[in-house]
Formats: sequence, structure tokens, C-alpha cells
Amino acid sequence: MQPIQAPMQLFSSHNFANERAFVRVDFNVPIKNGVITDDTRIKAALPTIQKILDDGGSVIIMSHLGRPHKEMAKKPELTPAHFSLQPIGAHLAELLKRPVLFADDAIGEKALQMANDIQPGQVLLLENLRLYKEEEKGDKHFAEQLSKLGDVYVNDAFGTAHRAHASTAVIAEFFPKEKKMFGLLMEAEIGAAKQVLQNAQKPFTAIIGGAKVSDKILIIENLLDKATDIIIGGGMAYTFWKAQGCKVGNSLVEDERLDTARELLKTAQAKGCSIHLPADSIIADKFAEDANTSSAQNHDIPDGWMGLDIGTMACDMFSKVILASKTILWNGPMGVFEMSKFQHGTKCIADAVAEATSNGAYSLVGGGDSVAAVNKFGYTNQVSYVSTGGGALLEYFEGKTLPGIAAIQE
Repeated sequence: MQPIQAPMQLFSSHNFANERAFVRVDFNVPIKNGVITDDTRIKAALPTIQKILDDGGSVIIMSHLGRPHKEMAKKPELTPAHFSLQPIGAHLAELLKRPVLFADDAIGEKALQMANDIQPGQVLLLENLRLYKEEEKGDKHFAEQLSKLGDVYVNDAFGTAHRAHASTAVIAEFFPKEKKMFGLLMEAEIGAAKQVLQNAQKPFTAIIGGAKVSDKILIIENLLDKATDIIIGGGMAYTFWKAQGCKVGNSLVEDERLDTARELLKTAQAKGCSIHLPADSIIADKFAEDANTSSAQNHDIPDGWMGLDIGTMACDMFSKVILASKTILWNGPMGVFEMSKFQHGTKCIADAVAEATSNGAYSLVGGGDSVAAVNKFGYTNQVSYVSTGGGALLEYFEGKTLPGIAAIQE
């Protein structure tokens, strides 16, 4: 994997006075009946927007929302209006305490005229980029049309950095090196990722959870060379136990990944990386909130029962490893934490990560479920960094080059 060699701090040192800053953000937020139910991503972009305005510049914002074409194909009753960014513009105006102009187009004469007319201190939000098929195709002509709307290109959308889309990667070609840069959120995301993968203090513990081994193979493989300890929880742990000949009852197992699990354990041992599997589980007789529950050691789960959370022994063992760590990466829950009966293991990990952080460890939490967990248990401000980029962060830790980052580096 190539280390990130981005022009960091270029944004902070740049003076945006009398410039139109074209800012790509990730405002792909949940909206129900026209109401935004979680504005975390919008708030995360505010410092970047505010810095430009404070400098005496103007801000032209572009973002995507949902997957309009796929969703409209599935549900004919949906129209482009259901995917409009207009409600986001109204909410952004409240947060910024100033009007936000809205262009019901992202390209074309109207959008261009509004961009040309914008004055210092003003904010313009363009319509949903993904209403144009050219966006996801990475169409160069579409990117060029977008580029004409601003003087400076600022990418502050880490959540889409793994996409080679027109507005996240291709558009950068149309701006000179000194006029394309990362925003403050993107700088922070990259800095956190670099801290863990390139500058990690040892012991370095990676906590990897989730349902399937197949989703996390690449990240585990890449971390074997970097982490001193890897904790594996969630449904994927049972594939590792079965791979060693253990009885796991009706627990989730990827039988086609048993050889992969054995190979990962073997490689970890050869590289001196300790893989920690949960010794026990909270088991249930069905996948439901009202299931009957019990506990069992993971080498002998009875038939008809499935593991849905890590048990007491696993909590204790994992906590000790985490508390001895100086660097922590957490990606994925330990169980079905959305159900109250099976949330204890994930909360136990959150407790340990927060305590280790207060003791001086650096902790990075990334991935939708992990972020949801720290939010749910009230630990958002008790870890070092909570990433806004699920898929992007995962691909970075898998060792992949992210197009949205590479475009600024070139």
C-alpha cells in the first residue's frame, strides 16, 4: 500500500478571499418524511465551510444523496423529488445561521449563472449529483462542466473517497495543484488513518467484528503485518471456531471460508500477531429479541442454539488486551447489539476502548455499526477519533488506493 502523501494543511494556510470554493461534501444523511434524522455528517463539514466564509470567500456545495436511479427502478412511485437536497439546504441554513441558496440543477446554464453571481459570504447548494448517471460513471465531460462553477476545489467527503466518481476524483484534473485540496474533515480522517496504519505505537490492537469473514479478509490480512493483537468477534468468530473442529451449533458460519480462517490463523502465528477469539458466547434458540438465552463455551455450542454475543469470559479477556494497548482500531460489533439481550459484549468493548483512551491510548472507531455503537452507548467523545467513512475507511485499511485521495495527490 502506498502511504498517503497528501498536501496536508494546504486548506488551513489558503486564503479564500473573493474565491468561489467548490466543496464536495458527504451529505448522504437519513431523511424520513422530509426530516433529517441524523445530521452528524452535515455538522462534520461545518468547520470547512465556515473557514472559507470567514476568509471572505463564497461556498458552492455539492453532494450525493442515496442511489436515486437504483431506488427509482425498484419503486416506480419514487421520483427525483424524493432525492432532492433541498431539505438539507434548509437545515444547513439553520446550522450556519445564514441563507443557503439552492440550485435545482448541478450543471447547465442556471447552475452556472447562480455560481457566477454568488458573492463573498454566500453559500450555494447544488442539486443531488447522483440524479445524473454521469456522476457514478466518472464521466469526464460531466466533471468538466462541474469544475466551471468554482475557482478552488475542496474535497471534504471522506465517506466517498473510495469512489472514482466525477465529483470525487475526476473533477480534480481541471484544477491546478495549488487550487485543489482536502477540507478540514478530510485532513482529520486521513490523519487518523495514518496515525493507526503508519505511526501506530505498540501494542497495537485491532478489534474486528461483524457477521462475515469474507467481508473482513483483506483488512485482517493487511493488519497481520502491523498489529500486535487482533480481536475477532461477531458472527465471523464462529467460522474460525468451526475451522478448528469445534461444535458451534446453529451459529452463523461461512463453510466456504473455513480454509481461509485456518490460513489466517496460521499466518498470524508465523508473523507473531496474536489472534484472540471469544472463548464463550451468549447463545439463543432463535434470532429474535424474545429468544430464550443461555451461555456456552464456543468449542461446544449445542445444536439448535446460536451465538449472538460474546460471553463473560470473552469480555474479560478482550478488555485486558485492549487496556494494555497504545493504539486501537475498532471496526465491527461483537454481537447483535441492536437487540438489548445481545448488546453487552459490544458495550463491554466500548467501555474498554474508552478507558484505554483515557489512559493515553490512541483509538480510531470506524465502520457504520461501530460508530452506531459508540453513539448508542455515549462514548463518542471518549475515543480519539470517530470516522465518518465506513466503506472508505475499510478500503484504506485493506491497503487499497482511494481515488478521492489520489486525485488530490497527483
